[in-house]
Amino acid sequence: MKAVYTDLHRSHDPQFFLVRGVVQRTTEQPERADRLLAGLKAGKHTLIEPTRFGQGPRARVHSPEYLSFLAEAWDAWSALGDAGPEMIANIHPVRNAATYPTHIVGKLGWHTADTAAPIGPGTWAGACASSDVAVTAAQMVLDGEDAVYALCRPPGHHAYRDMAGGFCFLNNSAIAAEHLRQKHERVVILDVDVHHGNGTQGIFYERQDVFTVSIHADPSFFYPFVWGYAHERGAGPGLGANLNIPLARGTGDDDYMKALAAAERAIRSFAPTALVVALGLDASEKDPLAGLAVTIDGFRRIGEGLARFGLPTVLVQEGGYLSDILGANLTAVLGGFEAAR
Repeated sequence: MKAVYTDLHRSHDPQFFLVRGVVQRTTEQPERADRLLAGLKAGKHTLIEPTRFGQGPRARVHSPEYLSFLAEAWDAWSALGDAGPEMIANIHPVRNAATYPTHIVGKLGWHTADTAAPIGPGTWAGACASSDVAVTAAQMVLDGEDAVYALCRPPGHHAYRDMAGGFCFLNNSAIAAEHLRQKHERVVILDVDVHHGNGTQGIFYERQDVFTVSIHADPSFFYPFVWGYAHERGAGPGLGANLNIPLARGTGDDDYMKALAAAERAIRSFAPTALVVALGLDASEKDPLAGLAVTIDGFRRIGEGLARFGLPTVLVQEGGYLSDILGANLTAVLGGFEAAR
């Protein structure tokens, strides 16, 4: 399997992370990509440089005002003269009968769901490069590749149409799915990250052409807390086109595979012709965020399960944080996919 990657992600190097009132160094560090690259090397995957697709694919998913905000945010922030080294909102209006703000501090609050997506001088460039990685992988699948892996950093599945959050700015998985829609009438996004793909759900919640499925740690105890429950099934034309499968803390390999089998049954009923996998590796037993307990062998089994769909597949990197087995988990899931294909 070919893999798409660029070093341009390194321009995004966030520092701030607020955990239960304690400020820490964020777990979404450039070193993540180094460990994932080691996993690709171990699996002997060929690396492909992404094509620059410009704003078009991003604009199919994200609002014009949000894209303008991200592109201009750092310059406006710097012009304040007394601002800090990263953009972190001190107001979140929740948009209840609210007016779209004109000041950069107000815009920052409007366009961020939480404090876990600090914006620095290189964030926009890194996010754009990450989306280009996803679109390149999707285009390669459109051009005939059976499956392609996209090493996207920063990740994307918590980003809504016009709101960043949870380390995410541009929703790479949604952008890839929308790109596949040029050829495929029905696309499924299967999110196996330990966190619910709330941004992806929100983007497609009222649509029937993209089926969004998320297997994740139960939000009753885990981020994002207010989205990701089993009763969230879509709305309007999209009613029934969203499936959430929340799991108990510490869920291991066997129970995870039961959840994946349930997802497979629902996906086959939808009858898609292309698959996007939001490939979080943070369900690992060794991940520092400690929600689930999937082993290296469990990731191999997940890869085998993903291959069983037999669909043109784009695997988009989402979470998976610094642990000694992060690279091995990636090697396992891609190896399992290839072995079962």
